[in-house]
Amino acid sequence: MTDTATAPLAEIMAARLTAALDPTHLEVVNDSHHHAGHMGDDGTGESHFTVVIESAAFAGLNRVARQRLVNHALADLLATRIHALAIRASAPGGQ
Repeated sequence: MTDTATAPLAEIMAARLTAALDPTHLEVVNDSHHHAGHMGDDGTGESHFTVVIESAAFAGLNRVARQRLVNHALADLLATRIHALAIRASAPGGQ
């Protein structure tokens, strides 16, 4: 698993989400450059992200429950390194 202090945060996030949710599709997009100089910008260039994820783990769950699963997989990063996270989570087949 990629989870070192020197790895890009997007790679760490992708590794954790893959391990936790076995996605059929995953994109982790670093949006930090859009927020440079704004509230929450810590100067690292790794503070704002979008996750687009499709996983069978989301089948039958509502939007909030899906977001909770993503947040759980990234909990310590959300508490320490991620200022903002947009999540688009779906189950295979568009559920």
